[in-house]
Amino acid sequence: MKQYYIFTYGCQMNESDSERLAHQLELAGYEGTDNFEEADLIILNTCCVRETAEHKIYGRIGELKHLKAKNKDLIIAITGCMAQKNQADMFKRAPHIDIVLGTHNLRHINEMVAEVQRTHKHQINIEMDNTVLHELEAKPTGTFSAWVPIMNGCNKFCTYCIVPHVRGREISRPIEAIVEDVKKLGATGHKEITLLGQNVNSYGLDFKDGTHFGDLIDALDGIPGIERIRYMTSHPQDMNKDMIDALGRSSNVVTQLHLPIQSGSNRILQKMNRRYTVEHYKELIDYCREKIKGLTLTTDLIVGFPGETEEDFQATLQLLKDIRYDMAYTFIFSKRSGTPAATMADQVPEEVKRVRLQALMDVQNEISLELNKAMEGETYEIIVEGPSRNDENVWFGRTSGNKMILFPKDESLSIGQTVKARVDKAQTWILYGTIV
Repeated sequence: MKQYYIFTYGCQMNESDSERLAHQLELAGYEGTDNFEEADLIILNTCCVRETAEHKIYGRIGELKHLKAKNKDLIIAITGCMAQKNQADMFKRAPHIDIVLGTHNLRHINEMVAEVQRTHKHQINIEMDNTVLHELEAKPTGTFSAWVPIMNGCNKFCTYCIVPHVRGREISRPIEAIVEDVKKLGATGHKEITLLGQNVNSYGLDFKDGTHFGDLIDALDGIPGIERIRYMTSHPQDMNKDMIDALGRSSNVVTQLHLPIQSGSNRILQKMNRRYTVEHYKELIDYCREKIKGLTLTTDLIVGFPGETEEDFQATLQLLKDIRYDMAYTFIFSKRSGTPAATMADQVPEEVKRVRLQALMDVQNEISLELNKAMEGETYEIIVEGPSRNDENVWFGRTSGNKMILFPKDESLSIGQTVKARVDKAQTWILYGTIV
């Protein structure tokens, strides 16, 4: 039996796409392997959100050249966002690869592999069809959790982001198809699902019949076996009170909300083409905290966007102090070729960016520690995920709010089991506890 290996880079959507590629390959008779050097087919499912990601992937592609030299029948395929973006250069830069497959064409992987075997020539398919979203089954890799794509593409065109150019326009899956997926997962022991979309709050807008993300949340409520429904990523522009009401009344939607704001300055938000104001964002947060009991709030922030002044940056610092996020994912602005922000005037010096990032992290770390300290002595329901990365005798699970609790390994527990844990000690990023 021929074997395949998939390298997956980037976001959760790419992880989900890899599961769909795996299912198709196994239908064609391939079997997965844990050793890429033994594979007959290697797929690199790529990311191009940042240039550093591209450099890393090109490095891996170069490393695979020696395997091709040893095994002339080895097939190497490049899929995902980088394949879509760099389509014209991929074979020129790395002639030892065989297939370049765009983000809208994963369903063609088996026929393209067959064509390489037949002709021994390069194959490419990067056509984008923004009118239909093809249904593809997946081979879930998680034992108790699973990804469930609800839509693809993005219509927002933030000036720093390449995603709309490589994923295409927003297309939503029918509610009935998503519900059927989740029912199957619940029936096969998956108790936690994560709904995926570039902007889940945009779900259903392309139907043009009033359907929105809240309708999907209502439809998924109470499906047997499903204890938790997570979702990512949200966008403030399309979020509204009806959606928040649905999140608040759901019996299994988690208490974590990841709502990226990117900057605390309205001037910078406008330059980013984010299409909302800080004031509107704060109103959304206030309503979320009113409707979602025990809300855990996280966000994304970019420092050093072109034209960001010290006043703009101080507005972002003040936003952190006002909202008090549980955690913030902070990034230094980096140019992404093909986006308007890459050629904007008034690029911020790298040293200024680094100083601002550290100041931002210092404020957020203090807030995160305070909020975690407030959890000490409290008991939370967690799903056991297994041993921690650094010590097999220390296991961990996550709360509904996605806080990680580490605890001593207990032989009576199994991965995927739902238990209660008391928080004994809090740190900035993790919690230490005891199973009760």
